Amino acid sequence: PVKHTAQELSARNTAYRVTVLTESARSAAAKRGQGVKKERNGGIETMSKKRKLDRSAQDSLYFDSYADVSIHEEMIADTVRTDTYRRGIFRSSEAIQGKVVLDVGAGTGVLSVFCAQAGARKVYAVEASSIAEQAVRIVQLNGLEGRVEVIRGTVESVELPEKVDVIVSEWMGYALLHESMLNSVIFARDKWLQPGGLILPETAELFVAPINDLVAEERLSFWSTVNTGGEPVPMWRAIAVLVKGQYGVDMSCMTDFARSCIMNGEITVQPVTVEDVLSHPCRFATLDLRTVTLEQLKRVSGSFCCRCFGSSSVNAFCVWFTVTFPGEDSTQPLVLSTSPFKPETHWKQAVLYLDEPVDVVQDTEVAGSLSMFPSEQSSRHICIHMDYTIGEHKQKSKTFSIPDGYSEPQ
Repeated sequence: PVKHTAQELSARNTAYRVTVLTESARSAAAKRGQGVKKERNGGIETMSKKRKLDRSAQDSLYFDSYADVSIHEEMIADTVRTDTYRRGIFRSSEAIQGKVVLDVGAGTGVLSVFCAQAGARKVYAVEASSIAEQAVRIVQLNGLEGRVEVIRGTVESVELPEKVDVIVSEWMGYALLHESMLNSVIFARDKWLQPGGLILPETAELFVAPINDLVAEERLSFWSTVNTGGEPVPMWRAIAVLVKGQYGVDMSCMTDFARSCIMNGEITVQPVTVEDVLSHPCRFATLDLRTVTLEQLKRVSGSFCCRCFGSSSVNAFCVWFTVTFPGEDSTQPLVLSTSPFKPETHWKQAVLYLDEPVDVVQDTEVAGSLSMFPSEQSSRHICIHMDYTIGEHKQKSKTFSIPDGYSEPQ
């Protein structure tokens, strides 16, 4: 395994804490509508419990999360995302020139403006959240009010005056399918796209690889120098020894609890470094937006098989995605990748922690299958079920989810 200095691990721990405290509590709640299980206000901690909401309530919370400036700031500041979309639109300018475009989930309207700049005769920018008001102002500021029409509403409810030649949408959520916005794109395709029309992006692929998350490993298995008769101890037990010696309180029972908190069943969205990835990526699913059906999106599944690079410990799997824009004639397709091997995006990667780490050596086979489907509590929130086998160990299964955040005070 790659060795890291104390300074590097400290920096990564700081990044982890920032992810937990700001990404989960602020970004996920305020931006993506995921919410948190506990909220602390004025020093008073209140517990909340999950409740299942009907689809209209789920949609209302979802669209409200896009009314805040923070999420749009995050997305537009993601230069990998925004620049790739701009390039993808302009390289299809021959197909867009003089044509009608539908932008599904237009947000601030930046993609609609790109399409108009690429020569579209008319762009219908459909946006359900109140950010549509800002999109109108942006369109006017760029002198495009005659060609870009912002329509407030869901694509399932609005009526367009004509069929469209092109659909563009930035629909991808965490682990690709979180938020279920792809369903709206497929609805729009079936209702509004001319036969043989263009969809940007055109395809999506999902990948998985085993990883050794050093931050989680350090938190669970940090070899302490605490004097315990010469035997190394895990971090929580080292803390327990320290607390008992200094304060006279035995906390060794916290070890298993710490593991259950860290290696839980939640999908953790965080950046993964190349050094943590233990095998070549395995593609386990491909979606062709020209042909995929709403029925097929109810469960996206696939299998994988890979071999480890060397001696290490697998304590999680990492899931990421790519989307591809078609190339003109002989040009190569343009790929927007959220791979840990590529520059970081705001999607980062989805990390699935195992209950127990498993040691591997060079060429240890890691195989299994993944299945992605909507949460029972909220159809916009993704769950991932995984069956996997590592080396000669017995097959194990685990189901992961992104917390739905729809809660009520107890």
